[in-house]
Amino acid sequence: MIRSEVLKSIIPVISEQLVVCNIGLPSQELHMLDDQPSNFYMLGTMGLSSSIGLGLALAQREQVIAIDGDGSVLTNFGTLPTIANNVADNYILLIIDNGSYGSTGDQPTYAGLKTSLTEVARACGCENVVECKAEDTAEALQRALASKQMTIIVCKCESGNIKVPVIDMDPVVIKHRFMQEVRARNEQ
Repeated sequence: MIRSEVLKSIIPVISEQLVVCNIGLPSQELHMLDDQPSNFYMLGTMGLSSSIGLGLALAQREQVIAIDGDGSVLTNFGTLPTIANNVADNYILLIIDNGSYGSTGDQPTYAGLKTSLTEVARACGCENVVECKAEDTAEALQRALASKQMTIIVCKCESGNIKVPVIDMDPVVIKHRFMQEVRARNEQ
């Protein structure tokens, strides 16, 4: 399975959740597959999906799923110790590890070579770290949501991209509708 297939497989699990999605092709794929006001699409700031997701989880009570890639986590390595030291039991970080920088041409990442993001997360002090095969990602996410514990899931998948349209929604609109969704959920 490639990243777009992983995203398609998890839509039934994440469609009712607050989702912060990684820059570039992952956001474009999620937007094309299942656009929701509860999805925050990153159109810039590589490496910050996990940090923004953690901040959102710490600031309110609703469950938050941050979808990040191995390349993005590697560009913001400080995110893993920050997550470990700021536990939010309403936070799940899903790292889709395809061993490449998918949005820029599938150049290999170190996670595709020797570096295990699962072991790095554990070494940083993250307690609930799960590594799974691509086809098991939806089940791993369901278990993490049910556990009500902060969880990092490292999904190992194949490198590869599909053709997707760019997100033509203005970034201000993306932010505004997402913030409205967060407010509405926290007012209930």
